[in-house]
Amino acid sequence: MTQLLFREDAYLQQVDSRVTGHTPEGGILIDQTVFYPTGGGQPGDCGWVEWAGGRLTIATAVKVEGGQVALVPSEPLALPPVGAVLAQRLDWTRRHRHMRMHTALHLLSVVIPLPVTGGQIGAERGRLDFAMPEPPADVERLNAALHALVDRDVPVWDEWITDEALLANPGLVKTMSVMPPMGQGRVRLVRIGQGEAPIDLQPCGGTHVARTGEVGRVEIIKIENKGRQNRRVSLSFSA
Repeated sequence: MTQLLFREDAYLQQVDSRVTGHTPEGGILIDQTVFYPTGGGQPGDCGWVEWAGGRLTIATAVKVEGGQVALVPSEPLALPPVGAVLAQRLDWTRRHRHMRMHTALHLLSVVIPLPVTGGQIGAERGRLDFAMPEPPADVERLNAALHALVDRDVPVWDEWITDEALLANPGLVKTMSVMPPMGQGRVRLVRIGQGEAPIDLQPCGGTHVARTGEVGRVEIIKIENKGRQNRRVSLSFSA
């Protein structure tokens, strides 16, 4: 399995790793990584890798069988050999914007306390789809509530619970269509706020900022009808 260093420190931007293999599609398998692999609505990270005698631009990272992560080069060039020491470098600007937007979408799910039917994170925009038959009457009020949560600048961190504990607390899961990954004995929760009544607490495998104030200014820019029972709420950075 590839060790997911971003789970331990989302702010880690570079690391030396070891090449453990290659995928048939030309991906690079490594023993540990700072690159987040595509999943949960969050895009895979991009950046660069270097080894003795070579350098590649990485377009994305993906999950492969056996709990491994493959780094996908942007061009079909020569790959580093198995066993090579590989220096990984993130495109930090893009990753950090994903972290900010991901946390903002968690806050949006607090401002709009309805079941989530889908979502997508981007470096400029993000969205959540809600089981919402009627559109909200006052978008300005929702934006004000979202800004207030950001401005509280409360901590964001993760914790782990057992599969059994999650099954015993189904209210922690906000998504209707996708259950958190289970089967390894534990599930990661992301907590926003402190104490026994946090602002938000839900299963999540993505990367987040350390405090809500780091999100910056975001705005609800569009609410679209996506079916009789669904509305898509889109956020954008305004600064």
